[in-house]
This record gives sequence, C-alpha cells and structure tokens, in this order.
Amino acid sequence: MADNKIRMPSSGGGLIRYYDEYKSKIEIPPMYVIIAISAAIVLLTVLRYMKPLG
Repeated sequence: MADNKIRMPSSGGGLIRYYDEYKSKIEIPPMYVIIAISAAIVLLTVLRYMKPLG
C-alpha cells in the first residue's frame, strides 16, 4: 500500500526569494510628498483662474 502514494510538487514552484531589502539613497518622507502635491494643485488652480494683467 505504501507504493501507491501520490507525490505533490514542492510548494516553491521554482520561485526565488530575495530577503535583501533595497535601500534607496534618496528617501523622502510621505508627508513631504503630500505637501508638494497639494502645493502644486493650489498653484495650478491659481494660475488657471488668474485673469491676465493689462
């Protein structure tokens, strides 16, 4: 009976895992990104609805 066992493939599936984390040399805090995007939106809105001088 022991010879009739079905063998399932290993769970790795040929995938390679890399556990090294990538650290960028340039790190920007998320709050700075949100502030920069908000400032760009405000600036573009002001420029779009500003009446031309003269």
